[in-house]
Amino acid sequence: MENTKKILFLTGDFAEDYETMVPFQMLLMVGYEVHAVCPDKKRGETIKTAIHDFEGDQTYSEKPGHNFTLNYTFSEVNPEEYAGLVIAGGRAPEYLRLHQGVIDLTRHFAETNKPIAAVCHGIQILTAARVVEGRRLTAYPAVAPEVELAGGTYVSVEPTEAVVDGNLVTSPAWPGHPKFIRAFLDVMGVKIDLNATSAVASAV
Repeated sequence: MENTKKILFLTGDFAEDYETMVPFQMLLMVGYEVHAVCPDKKRGETIKTAIHDFEGDQTYSEKPGHNFTLNYTFSEVNPEEYAGLVIAGGRAPEYLRLHQGVIDLTRHFAETNKPIAAVCHGIQILTAARVVEGRRLTAYPAVAPEVELAGGTYVSVEPTEAVVDGNLVTSPAWPGHPKFIRAFLDVMGVKIDLNATSAVASAV
């Protein structure tokens, strides 16, 4: 990838484990510089993640995940420097959306039409920022009423799927990571050449 670009990755305490670890590592793999941040936390501090699973109950179960180390300080973020925004799901978005800095950052990416990817409950930040009006998107089904109340069109898809509307990429949950990240890379203009001697990611 020429002129490696930066991605801002928003997560927080009790964000879903897979929805934090997997996108972060996948984006690093293709060559992005990914800054993982959480409001009121600094580079080198950690968040606690939670594992959400589906075990036959009426809603997901929640178990302790891992400690995830943040690699950048939220208060030092300059949104102009980033090519895209990724928002993890889980319980973190419920409280992150109360932070005005999170809302301001989200609105920057929406207003400048930069790529935004949000998974599961991460869409709660988009609805709180009022950036989904007139857009088609998906989310964890329990977030559907919020999408509609914020003026968006909720699209019901399988957990393994992703929905793309312009610069916006969304998925219901972590089983959708393969299509979710692939769609985000497409929106970012990244192509992976699997016919090369080794897979090469390049911006187009």
